This record gives sequence, C-alpha cells and structure tokens, in this order.
Amino acid sequence: MKPELLAPAMMIASGSIHAVVNAILKGGRDKMAGRAIIDGSSALILLPATLLVPLPAAAWPWIAGTALVHCLYLYSLVRTFETSDYSAAYPILRGTAPLVTAALSIGLLGEPAGARELAGIALIGAGLFVMVLGRHIGRAGLGWALLTGLTIAGYTVIDAHGVRAAPTPHSYIVWMFVLMGMSTVTMFALLSRGADFAAAARQWRPGVAAGALSIVTYGLALSALAIGPTAPLAALRETGMVTALVIATLFLGEKVTAGRALGVAGILAGAVLILL
Repeated sequence: MKPELLAPAMMIASGSIHAVVNAILKGGRDKMAGRAIIDGSSALILLPATLLVPLPAAAWPWIAGTALVHCLYLYSLVRTFETSDYSAAYPILRGTAPLVTAALSIGLLGEPAGARELAGIALIGAGLFVMVLGRHIGRAGLGWALLTGLTIAGYTVIDAHGVRAAPTPHSYIVWMFVLMGMSTVTMFALLSRGADFAAAARQWRPGVAAGALSIVTYGLALSALAIGPTAPLAALRETGMVTALVIATLFLGEKVTAGRALGVAGILAGAVLILL
C-alpha cells in the first residue's frame, strides 16, 4: 500500500482501537487503578523488546517530554471519566486535540497543509463546539475534557518529531511505552497512596487487555506519523469517535442524544474531507 494511503488507514484503525481502550477505562470501577493497569501492562509487555531495538539516541529528549505530558494527560483523562458520560466527554477531548495540533504543527512548526485539509480540521472544530454549546457536559467535566484535549495535542506534536528523530519507529515506540508506563504507574501510586494496587487486583483482566490494545493503537499512530504530516493524520484519528458512540450506546447504557450524534457527525465529516 502506498504511504499516502497506508498512513491514513493506520490512523483510522488507531482511532477505533483507542475508543475501545477508553471505554474499558470508563467501564471500570476505579478509574485511577484502571489506568495504572493499562499503562503498567503496556510497559511490561514491551520491556523484553528493549533488547531487540536500538537505543533511541537523539529521540531521548522527546521521549522524556512525552512521558511528562502523558502523566498530565492520563490524570486529566481519569478525572474526565469520573465526572462525565463517555459519549459526551470523549468527542470533546478528542475533538480539541486536532485543532491544537494543527495550530502547533502548521502555525508554529511550518508543516504543510492544503485548503481541503484545513477545511476538514475546521469541520472537526465545528462538531466539537456543537457538543460544548449543547450543554451535554457539566463545567467540571468540560474543563477536564478540554485539558485532556490540550495534552493530547501536546504529546502528538512531541511524538511526531520524536519518532522521526529515532533510528527506527519501533525504537521510539518501545522505549516510549516503557518509560511512560513506569512514570504513570508511579504517579498514580503516589496520588492514591498505594490504594490503586488493591483496586487493581479486582479489575486487572480488562486492564491488561486494554494495555495490549494501547500498544496497538498508539503504535499504529506513531508509525503513521513517521511517514506523513502531523495535523491531517491527527485529525483522522478522531474517526474513532464513531466507535465511541456505538460503544456508549450498546455497552455503557448511555443515552446518545441528537445533539451528540450531530457533533460526532461533524467531526467524522471533517475527517472524511481530510482523507479525500
């Protein structure tokens, strides 16, 4: 498959799998423990692979940076899901990300983007504001969701440059997951004063499955970013919101209103415009 088709395909698949991972987190009883299991298991799964890939060399600063941003991202994500419906919060936190990513990568870093791609990004923004203005989420949930979106944009830009600086994409992916997992497990253990370890014993099975899926979803995203432009590909990942809407309706028992569906449709339309 040609790179111009392969990278979008990987991002779309990544978006759907990412929605599944976050649905598992939302469905868990203890969100902080659930996230610690997810990231800790990802790190353990990939730990042996550190012997098989080269050291990331020039990418170490990017890996350290993304580990720090991911800690803030995961904490705000947990707080978002503790205060809001999945079908309302997920589109907002995911929809914020491509707008900020585009501003950073195109406006500050000078990456190319055509008129059609910019229009698609704008449509995603319109869908996001439908969700916000429709009052589908409370103030606290909205604040945490927007902060989560900002951190997603931050680590997307960092990782897009980091994966290109590493000797191979696999080197960056493996070392990033291991360092991020160690950082986030330590953070959640300190925040909960060790209580998340007891909670983890009651919900480790879905967490380990989500940890394996996390490797797949972000591995696909980073592989796509290694061969394509950051802003359009980041926007394409938001097609996963359609998967999130289906999961919220069928498995989480949430009521998906017409406003929520309209907002997600706008985000999906923007992603399709970018893909075309």
